[in-house]
Amino acid sequence: MHPLQCVLQVQRSLGWGPLASVSWLSLRMCRAHSSLSSTMCPSPERQEDGARKDFSSRLAAGPTFQHFLKSASAPQEKLSSEVEDPPPYLMMDELLGRQRKVYLETYGCQMNVNDTEIAWSILQKSGYLRTSNLQEADVILLVTCSIREKAEQTIWNRLHQLKALKTRRPRSRVPLRIGILGCMAERLKEEILNREKMVDILAGPDAYRDLPRLLAVAESGQQAANVLLSLDETYADVMPVQTSASATSAFVSIMRGCDNMCSYCIVPFTRGRERSRPIASILEEVKKLSEQRRGFSMLFRLVSISRPQVFLPPRPPKVLGLQGLKEVTLLGQNVNSFRDNSEVQFNSAVPTNLSRGFTTNYKTKQGGLRFAHLLDQVSRVDPEMRIRFTSPHPKDFPDEVLQLIHERDNICKQIHLPAQSGSSRVLEAMRRGYSREAYVELVHHIRESIPGVSLSSDFIAGFCGETEEDHVQTVSLLREVQYNMGFLFAYSMRQKTRAYHRLKDDVPEEVKLRRLEELITIFREEATKANQTSVGCTQLVLVEGLSKRSATDLCGRNDGNLKVIFPDAEMEDVNNPGLRVRAQPGDYVLVKITSASSQTLRGHVLCRTTLRDSSAYC
Repeated sequence: MHPLQCVLQVQRSLGWGPLASVSWLSLRMCRAHSSLSSTMCPSPERQEDGARKDFSSRLAAGPTFQHFLKSASAPQEKLSSEVEDPPPYLMMDELLGRQRKVYLETYGCQMNVNDTEIAWSILQKSGYLRTSNLQEADVILLVTCSIREKAEQTIWNRLHQLKALKTRRPRSRVPLRIGILGCMAERLKEEILNREKMVDILAGPDAYRDLPRLLAVAESGQQAANVLLSLDETYADVMPVQTSASATSAFVSIMRGCDNMCSYCIVPFTRGRERSRPIASILEEVKKLSEQRRGFSMLFRLVSISRPQVFLPPRPPKVLGLQGLKEVTLLGQNVNSFRDNSEVQFNSAVPTNLSRGFTTNYKTKQGGLRFAHLLDQVSRVDPEMRIRFTSPHPKDFPDEVLQLIHERDNICKQIHLPAQSGSSRVLEAMRRGYSREAYVELVHHIRESIPGVSLSSDFIAGFCGETEEDHVQTVSLLREVQYNMGFLFAYSMRQKTRAYHRLKDDVPEEVKLRRLEELITIFREEATKANQTSVGCTQLVLVEGLSKRSATDLCGRNDGNLKVIFPDAEMEDVNNPGLRVRAQPGDYVLVKITSASSQTLRGHVLCRTTLRDSSAYC
């Protein structure tokens, strides 16, 4: 057994947290197994002899593997104000970034975008600087995805490109360090270190707090890894740093992990078990985002008032001005299964209400503050801030959630409802917990509860054992529901999943791709029909910036999360009669829709408004 693999198994059996670090133990084992010194512990390209000897002596004098076995105990909750002592083989100043520049690349879902912001928040506090220039980076971190094989292949290809950059690194500069973060690091673990010697650090989704230490170890020329999953890590006390200064929307993670164990899905094995943040910490983060919005808006109004409104010069190539954040998306692998058990008084045995006709793969949970309570509280923070959430599971849409979405103007009337298949037989093999009939009934119930709601979905083509009849049923579901948006993929088997162990990936690749193309074609036809019902209507649009395809057009998103394109033109400001303005990122504008496709709406702008005032026009 590989030494690192052995360490991982011992740590998991003892329930150790990040203090019992993989990288430290792997370093000790590397010293004991000199045959691995050229693979697991390569020498640094350029290191002063004194520094190397000093680090080695401190490492040798540190605690042994037996020390951790003797002192292992149940992990205790750490207060956010506590500062951990550095491990015995590192000095405190070695954990500091010393203004080294970090380049971050993000792949995959919105959770990875949020994880990037969390990782950067942690590194920023340790003295690292952020760069958008790959050539000047001292540290390159890839936040990765493992949901499909293609996603991982993208990372392998990127590592080959970065290898040349690391090889050509001038000796006058500090050595370039490369790290793999997130789901791919969690799934493949030491396989990455063995396959790509250029990778210096690995950090799983629950190990971002450990990044300063991992990078400090990497500075000695050692490879370092922490891929331990946690039962309680939510980064509740870490305020993510927005990676885009001009963003009009922000992601707020409310829970991590997933307990659904769908047979095709790798998420429970890369993200761990479900655990939710305390509501208080979520509300604090949303309030800070709201304060940023109000601060930007006040500054913008002062600038507008002080500037004579005689004429409006042509807009420069880049959009000027910023109204600040106007939209928050609550994130989670199974976002609407949120359950805050941090307050004892709410942990009574209150049964969980599921969507009618839906079941779970686990014992029904009880107690805690649920998603409806969180959504209610978040929507009250700022009436001018839109609230979205993703990605939900269809089973967790009780009536109280639907009613709240209908009642609150600032909760977007858009629901992502992943179906995955239109065949009850395939849904059973996927362990989704519902039949086609139950799913369709839920769709009807949602549309009755929330008039005008926009629906999106996920579909997998060519799952294990899928027949042509199963495929036809999925096609018919696409036609019946007529989604506004869709995300469709060919099935990619993942190791560790139930499907990998119990089912056979027996649909040929060419059949998968043919079925996928058919699903995409049908989806586009039906989405076009669904979106064309908006033609002639006036919709509220949150402006995001210039259109990518035209410097004379602006783009934004409507309540249903569809992209809306409209000319950049002067308009009236309903709150300042007689004032002519042009839309800025973060503005709410009313747009009359004139045409629609499967992905985009087009129209002409009527006026600038607010979310509250827009209800009189839409």
